[in-house]
Amino acid sequence: MNKIVAFTYSILILFQSFNIGIEDLSKFGILLEHAEFHKEMYGDTFYQFLAEHYGDAKVDHDNEHDEHQDLPFKDAHQLCSHMSIPFINPIIAFNFTPQSFIKTPFNFYYTDSHTNFEKLSVFQPPKHA
Repeated sequence: MNKIVAFTYSILILFQSFNIGIEDLSKFGILLEHAEFHKEMYGDTFYQFLAEHYGDAKVDHDNEHDEHQDLPFKDAHQLCSHMSIPFINPIIAFNFTPQSFIKTPFNFYYTDSHTNFEKLSVFQPPKHA
């Protein structure tokens, strides 16, 4: 059972790393319609269509149609990376100087306390009833 849960979580993390959202999946029909338009108008294959819209020729082809904003996977949030760059001073030197050992004389002497734990006879319970 643990292996199934671990496998399921790893598949979930894998799909989340692709940054594919439900909005992109809903726009997939528009992608196919626009690919069909390119096939009829320009005779492009699907691979050429992907190269023009998502590959190297993207910069040259972006301004030709108005439908490019509606295509999936065009959001800028997929290219976002939030990195924290710590600024660390790389020159940190710790100079430890050893202290010489100072022997202290033994000055602890235990003495018993001089308290009387017995109470006065006035405060004792009666001995004869």
